[in-house]
Amino acid sequence: MKRLSQTEFIALMAMLAATVAFSIDAMLPALPQIGAELSPDNLNNAQLIITSFVMGMGVGTLFTGPLSDAFGRKPVMVGGAALYVVACGLAWQAQSLEVMLAARVLQGLGAAGPRVVALALVRDLYSGPNMARIMSFVMIVFSLVPALAPTMGHYVIAAFGWRAIFVTFILFSATTVIWLVLRQPETLTPEKRRPLSLKALGNAVGEMFRHRTARLSIIIQTLTFGMLFTVLSSTQQVFDVTFGQGEVFHLWFGGIAIVAASSSVLNARIVMRLGMRAIIRGMFMAQIVVTMLMILVTLVGAPYWLAFGTYVFWMTTNFFQAGLTIGNLNALAMEEMGHIAGMAASIIAAVSTMGAVIIAAPVALLFDGTPLPMALGNLIGASLALWLTTRIKRPGET
Repeated sequence: MKRLSQTEFIALMAMLAATVAFSIDAMLPALPQIGAELSPDNLNNAQLIITSFVMGMGVGTLFTGPLSDAFGRKPVMVGGAALYVVACGLAWQAQSLEVMLAARVLQGLGAAGPRVVALALVRDLYSGPNMARIMSFVMIVFSLVPALAPTMGHYVIAAFGWRAIFVTFILFSATTVIWLVLRQPETLTPEKRRPLSLKALGNAVGEMFRHRTARLSIIIQTLTFGMLFTVLSSTQQVFDVTFGQGEVFHLWFGGIAIVAASSSVLNARIVMRLGMRAIIRGMFMAQIVVTMLMILVTLVGAPYWLAFGTYVFWMTTNFFQAGLTIGNLNALAMEEMGHIAGMAASIIAAVSTMGAVIIAAPVALLFDGTPLPMALGNLIGASLALWLTTRIKRPGET
């Protein structure tokens, strides 16, 4: 099987990684209906449908990388997709919130395959700034999914009910995995595979957390994902309850995602010139300023047009920040880890994702009819992330 062109490779990796975004963002328009049907006594609990998926994904990512190092990239991706499809079927038939949350955890476990192994596959072929550049292009294509997913979810739900959204998940996953099987060559040859062992995984964890840049990059990425998942969990309620824009939420979300996608284009153009650390540092500084403005506008009880406009702008900056930091943080953490790429990708994704859920879930459940709880949580997260970013050293520095 011939190596794919760079364009097709980027498109395929983006669509595999987008399984996660699609599984989260297409659910957002359904949360009010699911809450009303499965948790009528506490509608806030519907937000757990987002964080339960993320938690399952976080647990799964700890194992998918090592499995891909032992058995190859493609078999693990296919196995993850199969589990994902089964979980979608369970969620489709769920009659209680507890069953729904269990199915979403399983769905997250399955989605961990494409998410992590795609990163390891990219690392098999690229490294350093070149990897950051490729990941930026992946993020450009990837960003189209969050832009379109809520609108797709809205119309699927309107036509067939909220349960039908799980059928679209099955179709999406089947399409991407068939594309992978038919077109993408295996990038980890048998002689480069590493035996699966808990000892090797423990050694990899120890190596990564002893490495200053890798350790700090993982912690900063945890805070970044924590901010992002906090916004994703609560934003539908803010648009609906706070601003009365629930019926057109999917359009606002799509527009925000399209604007924020330009961050990946910008990163691809400037990362080779400015460097990953400078971009990350600059974005957190900007996020702190914008979040403080958001908090001020909320506290003073600004007029509707100003409050809503500020919220939309603030939400856009959260996505923009993610596009300019996550790919660079991944590249920084993986920079010296090419010899354990699969395990390294798993450790990065598992720690940052599970840590992010621990941050995001309690903050999102504090929703009080205003965006203030999540804005305060994100201000703390961005401030810590900025401080930690200043402590990352360049190779050779002490």
